[in-house]
Amino acid sequence: MLQETRLHRIRTLLARFNQVSTERIIRELAVSRETARRDIIELEALGLARRVHGGLVAIETPAEPPLTKRRRTQTREKRAIAHAAAQLLQPGQTLFLDAGTTTTLLAEELHALSGLTIVTNSLQAALALSAGEEDQPLNNQIILLGGTMSAGAQQTRGEITVSEIIRYRADVALLSPVGIEAAWGASSFHPHEAAIARAMVQQSASCYLLADHAKLGVVSRTVYAPPQAITLLITDSNGHNSDALEALQQALPEVVVV
Repeated sequence: MLQETRLHRIRTLLARFNQVSTERIIRELAVSRETARRDIIELEALGLARRVHGGLVAIETPAEPPLTKRRRTQTREKRAIAHAAAQLLQPGQTLFLDAGTTTTLLAEELHALSGLTIVTNSLQAALALSAGEEDQPLNNQIILLGGTMSAGAQQTRGEITVSEIIRYRADVALLSPVGIEAAWGASSFHPHEAAIARAMVQQSASCYLLADHAKLGVVSRTVYAPPQAITLLITDSNGHNSDALEALQQALPEVVVV
């Protein structure tokens, strides 16, 4: 078993139980004590857990800021990223858009294009895509996924949403992660958001990540797309000299900096 896979499984155990003993890691992963010890040291070095006597304890991941606050941060960079993503798309394609501030800005860009089928769980994206007079024909086919809602989230989610996603096969999933890191890939804070993004990745031929510089090198609580599942990352030039960006350029097939 690759170390990346082992670390992911240990993090899954930490997410469930908050604390995992060395003995449990050995038993669950069927590895030697020395391998378990190396993995524990690696997780602590990555800042993803803290070593204690006999095992590991989880480090609480900061929660994602509220949507209203995220809309006011890195707006210029997000618009540039959204514009660059729109230029890569072609009429006739089917797209997945998840719910995020950058993908909502992308929806505004896509409103001016035509011939696309866009499947999303974001109410804000759906409204941006369908903006216009009531009798005005839409340039694109817009499909809003069903599901449950929570206060202020402005998105559908849950088992119904995931089950609807798997009815479609998309050319491209365009996703806005909480974090993107070279070893771990794309991640979200909320498991329900990660479940939707993961299903969109699985049902798409390509996965484009839209992430401003503040998200580079960040590993949030729930990983949904490992590096090998990511086709392209679009980010902004404010992180151009960062170690995280350089690592991502080495790990991913293509990185576009705007």
